[in-house]
Amino acid sequence: MDLNKVMIIGRVTKTPELRSTPSGQSVTTFNVATNRSYTDSSGQKQEKAEFHSVVAWGKLAEICSQYLTKGRRVYIEGRLQTRDWVGQDGLRRYSTETIAENMIMLDAPSGASGMSSRRGETPTAAASSDFMTDTNDGGQPPQQVEQTIEEIPF
Repeated sequence: MDLNKVMIIGRVTKTPELRSTPSGQSVTTFNVATNRSYTDSSGQKQEKAEFHSVVAWGKLAEICSQYLTKGRRVYIEGRLQTRDWVGQDGLRRYSTETIAENMIMLDAPSGASGMSSRRGETPTAAASSDFMTDTNDGGQPPQQVEQTIEEIPF
């Protein structure tokens, strides 16, 4: 049995922008930064940031572009996918992205008074993609499961 599952909690580095494919499918790309603190061999505390590319499709893409802004804490759940192409210089390039299947906003938007404008729900409401448009894997769309912040195992 194989498993390709990614869970990221971090901050959005730039407000996502919604685009459409030629067939009319919504897609949003954005980056999430995660920080890690550790003590090095000399006893000094160190911090390192990792930047994760995230791609959301369909209804989830629309929700991400509408509610996520730079600096918002977010939980992203999805799978890894690596794309490759030949650059203008003739060299093969690679990009590994997280294909989002679920997103949970973990904080209120700046200037909010504890409630989001999304039908009175709290900002931690979950948003699942209706379907995946990546036909390269030949699989069926993931089963939708709404998850609350209390169900995250860490």
